[in-house]
Amino acid sequence: MTAETTPRNVPLPITGTCHCGAVSFEMRVPPRYAVACNCSICRSLGAVWGHGDADDITVTAAPGATLGYSHGGKDLVFHTCRTCGSTTHWEGVSREVRNRIAVNLRLAPSGTIEAIGIKHFDGAETRTFLD
Repeated sequence: MTAETTPRNVPLPITGTCHCGAVSFEMRVPPRYAVACNCSICRSLGAVWGHGDADDITVTAAPGATLGYSHGGKDLVFHTCRTCGSTTHWEGVSREVRNRIAVNLRLAPSGTIEAIGIKHFDGAETRTFLD
């Protein structure tokens, strides 16, 4: 990370939890930026993602606590708490993204997204950042 892309004033680890507390996450390395994607699933979920390597993020949930959903190219599995319905994270399952995870930063403490900074990704058409 360069100084230009390193989030400032982001307490580590970044933590979050679904509404009922059954699923939680801990991100030990801050993302370069939070990502708001406009693809059909991200728009539907209203998530703002913090991407990272699987080694740097821990998701804690009892077995069966989440419902997994995959669509399109089936590269990602989106996880939602079975109890409260909060979408907590996605994990990469294809070879290209297998060691990647993104957590829903809307479940982190207030101010986290603002401290990291947000970029807008056009996942609906061009698959490039808009800003």
